[in-house]
Parts: sequence; structure tokens; C-alpha cells
Amino acid sequence: MLQEQNPKNDNIQVYIKDRLYHRDEAKISVFDSAVQGGDAVWEGLRVYPEGVVCLDKHLSRLHASAKTLAFTDIPSKAVIKKAIKQTLDANGMNDDVHIRLTLTRGTKITSGMDPRLNQDGSCLIVLAEWKPLVYDNKSGIKVLSTSQRRNAPQFLDSKIHHNNLLNNIIAKIQANVAGKDAGLMLDDRGFVAELNGSNVFMIKGDTIYTPFAHACLPGITRNTVMELCKQNGIKIKEADLSLSEFINAEGAFATGTMGELTPMVEIDGRDVHRDCALMDRVLILFKENVRNLCEPLS
Repeated sequence: MLQEQNPKNDNIQVYIKDRLYHRDEAKISVFDSAVQGGDAVWEGLRVYPEGVVCLDKHLSRLHASAKTLAFTDIPSKAVIKKAIKQTLDANGMNDDVHIRLTLTRGTKITSGMDPRLNQDGSCLIVLAEWKPLVYDNKSGIKVLSTSQRRNAPQFLDSKIHHNNLLNNIIAKIQANVAGKDAGLMLDDRGFVAELNGSNVFMIKGDTIYTPFAHACLPGITRNTVMELCKQNGIKIKEADLSLSEFINAEGAFATGTMGELTPMVEIDGRDVHRDCALMDRVLILFKENVRNLCEPLS
């Protein structure tokens, strides 16, 4: 599914470094680390009238990723929350909004890979847009298993939520060429890891399964689903899961901030059951509870 441009976003204000800019003036330097080497970390946030979903968890992950990458100037949660509120207020936004929150290592004194060239502090970017959920969560999506494997920790740890997304983008390109909605990525051992932009779950019998987070990001929406299952007496297990197990599942769905919970109805041309009572129960549980997970900014 191709996202469409929303005219409501034509005049949005974007927060960069320490102030707001009209989207046409919102720019970073060619010497910024995000441009030089994808050297940045990011989070996707969803806004409801009640606040931002799981905001503190997202900011904790942003901090953890920046620390792992040895950023030396990491803004506090309070500073980031203030920037988010300033951006939302400037745009009159409080619902049906997606925020792309980025923290780059900042501007270099000259082009190069060495982080010691970054001497002007990090750069915070708050890009808030009016944006509906990326998928049709009633009809579901069709996916293709890709030849592009998900990074294993010995190459690049997926626990770092970094901006170098070429691994996932190549998988998405393969899905696009095949006319599918997303690429289903395997790990280096051949087990299912995740979609190119979402975590995945499958149902077998009375149990919901999700891949171990060896080669995928342990997503915050993924964690929310696992907690909701535990709280409501639904069996949930992490496991090494093969492509065949997903194809023959009684139901399968993806989770992520951009799409929330989305049924997968086809894998590699094989139909996957959409009519799955246990899957629908989880989708309903999430819909009923997601606003309780929101954190106000005021």
C-alpha cells in the first residue's frame, strides 16, 4: 500500500535542533551525521487525544540506542517532550497524527566517519504529520518472503533503533516489485524475523507465537500485545518459527506504530486464514486498550 500525500500537511511546522521551521524551510546540514552515514536514531510515535502512546518507553529506547552509539549530547526526556508538545501545539494536532522523532549525532566540522568530528552537539528532529494507519487493518495485507535477510547481532544489533534502514528497504523493494504490501524477512538461520517494518505473530491452536527478537527489533507494540495476552489469559510464546509454520498458521498478524495490528492474509501466494477468533480477540483487546497507554504531554 502506497501512502498518499495529505494536503493538511502542506504547511506543517517541523522542529529541528532548537526551534520550529515551516516544512519548506526544515532542513539539516549536508555535514549532519544522518546525511553522512545514516548516523542517527529514531522512534515512531502515535498521537491520540489522550496523548502519545507509550511515550516513555519510546524515549527510553531512543536514549538506549543513542547511548549504544556513543552519542555525547543526548537531550533529556523532559527536553524531548517539550519539543514534541511545542510541535503539536504549533500545528494544532491532537489526533490521527504520526510523529517521526529523530536524533542525529549532529553536524561534523568536515565530512568523515569519525564521531570526533561531531563537535556541535546532537540534532533533535520532531516531524509530526496528520497520517492515518498505514494499512487496512480489516482487509489485511499480502506479504512476500524476501531473499534479503535481517541483520544478525554479529553484524548490526537490531536492538539499536538506528537510521541505517537499507537492510529493510531492500526487502521492501522486493515486495514492491512483486506487487505485495510488505517483505517478510528471515534471519541468518532461516527462521522468520519480522516484516520490513513490523513485528509478526502467528496463531496455532490456543497459542499465539512470535519470533525471538534475535534479529528483529523487540517492538513496543509487540511488547504491548504480549502483555495484553498475559493479562487476559491468552497463551503467548516466543519461538524460532519457520516460514512453513507461518504459511500454515491459523492466523497471522503484524504489529507496529505505523499500522498498529494488521492481519496478514497471504504469504508467498498462499492464503492465510483471516477468520481467526483468537486473532480477532487480540485485535479487539488492543483497540480497546491503546488509549489507556497514552501519556499526556501537559
